[in-house]
Amino acid sequence: MAYLSPAQFQEDGFLVLEGFLSVAECAAMKERIGEIMAKMDVPLHCRTEFSTQEEEQLRAQGSTDYFLSSGDKIRFFFEKGVFDKAGNFLVPPEKSINKIGHALHAHDSVFRCVTHSPKVQAVARSLGLQKPVVVQSMYIFKHPRCGGEVSPHQDASFLYTEPLGRVLGMWIALEDATLENGCLWFIPGSHTNGVSRRMVRNPACSAPGTSFLGSEPVRENSLFVPTPVRRGALVLIHGEVVHMSEQNLSDCSRQSYTFHLMEAVGTVWSPENWLQPTAELPFPPLYT
Repeated sequence: MAYLSPAQFQEDGFLVLEGFLSVAECAAMKERIGEIMAKMDVPLHCRTEFSTQEEEQLRAQGSTDYFLSSGDKIRFFFEKGVFDKAGNFLVPPEKSINKIGHALHAHDSVFRCVTHSPKVQAVARSLGLQKPVVVQSMYIFKHPRCGGEVSPHQDASFLYTEPLGRVLGMWIALEDATLENGCLWFIPGSHTNGVSRRMVRNPACSAPGTSFLGSEPVRENSLFVPTPVRRGALVLIHGEVVHMSEQNLSDCSRQSYTFHLMEAVGTVWSPENWLQPTAELPFPPLYT
């Protein structure tokens, strides 16, 4: 595994650790997600298309309880344009999924073992995290020719804390992530300017269920640095660093597993976040 430089992470807001997982570990996660997909049964009224465009987010996700109540469950979210007007699949179901979230780390033994592995715990300790808890997890597919873009954003827009700087994303490439299939892009150093917008829950029974405070500024494309990585790499993502990925226009998928940690010591998780701990699933401590 590549050397972990906390100073480099603090300077750039992201850090790549190549060779974090073995080929066999990546294959086991892909095999397990295939088994989970094979049992997928999503009712018509719950078939939610995932988007990172603001208006589409509010319409598709903020208006459905299926998304807003997914923090303690394993649920399926789909690419745009994969359903007809009646909600039936226009493409094979296994090719329609954008991501599976948001509690794989809690409800599946394979993903729980990776999330709480000694390697992950060692990384968290090396960054000085005293009492990290796992707030969410996702498996992202980025299918060939249809894997959608993820527009520039900061994770803390959705996972807001007081003070800021307490959220860490861990993004694991289960396949090579290339310029062609939609690797991550970052603006180095962009984690030091606060959060430009927030997604907040609206009061119960409101429609839509969420709204945005503030807005994403227009950013020059030239500011973004591509970050292609090999299968098994871990990318550390500061909660406020601006990042994105482009649409997958290649013939190769770009599957990844990602989860977010919060330093619980001295931190308040915003009660306005869409994602909230529940009695059934309080945020589990990372260290075991």
